[in-house]
Amino acid sequence: MLPEAIGLALLAALSPTALLVSAVYLGSDRPKLIGALYLAGALVMSLVMGVVILLILRNAGLSHSDQRSPRYGVRIGLGVLLLVAAIAVAKRPPAADSDKSQQGLVSRMTARPAPLTAFLAGVLIFAPGATFLAAIQVIATAQASFELTAVAVIVVVVINVTLVWLPIVFYLVAPVPTSRYLSSFNGWLRANGKTIATWVLVVGGVFLVANGIHGLAVG
Repeated sequence: MLPEAIGLALLAALSPTALLVSAVYLGSDRPKLIGALYLAGALVMSLVMGVVILLILRNAGLSHSDQRSPRYGVRIGLGVLLLVAAIAVAKRPPAADSDKSQQGLVSRMTARPAPLTAFLAGVLIFAPGATFLAAIQVIATAQASFELTAVAVIVVVVINVTLVWLPIVFYLVAPVPTSRYLSSFNGWLRANGKTIATWVLVVGGVFLVANGIHGLAVG
């Protein structure tokens, strides 16, 4: 249960937007405070939604042995959703990537880094995606003890926000080199974010569809 959930959480963590915002906030006038509140928002959203999704799935009875088909059917559905999203991202017209289009909600929230907007950015950016939902579903549908389930959820949440806490750790250890590398990486990420996001969605979608088909086949 845990290895599969960790693998899905790692896919969920690969968010170009999350890393881009981390780079912006750690380059602000108050990097420690702004970064900490961004992390707090990400953790709150991930943990609250993880628990809510877990309770919903548990109450739905998908962990029961006679619910194997619905359980793996949900994973196939999430995988298809990711593949559709990948196609949508890949076909996004160039105009959507222009400087003008970047004046979206996240861009406005990072234009003038402040404690409240940093927290809200963490909450918005880490609204649960399909791979995070799939990771929680793996935990929810496993016949595990309360203690193991709690540990698994915490592990998935921590992994999900890796691209927030990891840059902060690097910044605390070596602030100047970290700021320099993040600043230079920022431009590359803006230029290649669409490609990265597309491939993450494709890999996650293929994995979930294959996992669901395999689960139905061996059942």
